[in-house]
Amino acid sequence: MIGKGKWSHAATAVALTAVAALAAGCSASSGSGSDSIVSSMPTNYGPAEQTTLNVGVVPAMDSAGFFVAQSEGLFAKEGLTIRYSPATSSETAITQQLAGKLQISAGNYVSYVQAVAKQHEPLEIVSEGSVMQQGAQTLFVMPSSHITQLSQLKGKLIGVNAPQNIDYLLGVSVLKENGINPGSVKFPTPQDKASAALHGAIAFPVMGQDLAGGELAAAIMPEPFASLAEQQFGAVPLADLNQGATSDFPIEGYVVTKAWAAANPNTLSRFLAALSAGQEIADTNRSAVEKAFEGLDGAPKGQVPPQIAAVMSLDTYPIGIDVTRLQRVANVMYQFNLLSSAYNVKNMIMPSQDFNFSPFSAAGT
Repeated sequence: MIGKGKWSHAATAVALTAVAALAAGCSASSGSGSDSIVSSMPTNYGPAEQTTLNVGVVPAMDSAGFFVAQSEGLFAKEGLTIRYSPATSSETAITQQLAGKLQISAGNYVSYVQAVAKQHEPLEIVSEGSVMQQGAQTLFVMPSSHITQLSQLKGKLIGVNAPQNIDYLLGVSVLKENGINPGSVKFPTPQDKASAALHGAIAFPVMGQDLAGGELAAAIMPEPFASLAEQQFGAVPLADLNQGATSDFPIEGYVVTKAWAAANPNTLSRFLAALSAGQEIADTNRSAVEKAFEGLDGAPKGQVPPQIAAVMSLDTYPIGIDVTRLQRVANVMYQFNLLSSAYNVKNMIMPSQDFNFSPFSAAGT
């Protein structure tokens, strides 16, 4: 059982390795890749301080571990009821979390780093969510735009989910990598009033429509919205953003407030145990991801038809936290002036993560 303030990185590494080993073994031996995990899920962390959690998650492929865990009943096995709400952007999730409306949120690291480094908000990263792979984040245009090269975007408006967030960072990095001054391209800002959709933030579900309608010259979209835009509106890829300085870039993480984590250590441990198993399943069993995103058990209901689920690109879904990897986010943010000075991400990572996953290794496969 975890005691408040009693956390250790070494114990975390051992325990997370045990989870990964068990989950990998189960993936090879059960039909859904998770049956054995589900059967051994109840843990010995002690009673959950809070059994119903409001969780805001961006409904993109970066959140596959969460949706798989929900679809496979892993949170329920930990005694938790998850009230999922789609986060239209990390910024909105942060606002709701600081107001106490969400206990846990998952979104892009850029917004969280800005909130902590610049606004000094009391947030902590408790788990990684995704690391970008080929096809997972793409810059799209419409065929009618006749834009076939990145240089043709000069002076044009590129849609992103929110001003100066992860999509913006990926976009300007790729532009610079290809010899284009990022300042020569336009991105939506909070002052934009061109249309109801362009008030600085554009929800992913409507971005393809805005692109097809000509309100945007180009748009940066993650999966599954990328594949949806291709099939529903005929959008075509202009550039894969998994290149250069942002190759294999960490995109999303799970965050809590410091006060909530201190008051709910058993609840947090149970949530992370279920999430870690979901991450491993998502990383090793594509069919489980497709099932989750086709709208089952708390996933984005009706959002992704089977034909889209079958072709969408996936990220990788790490377990735990790799501080060196996450430091890349702050470094690239500083490079492109999203931070005024260098920032150490260790300052926003829970300093002592002793999530005891021994029940997994003890249960066996």
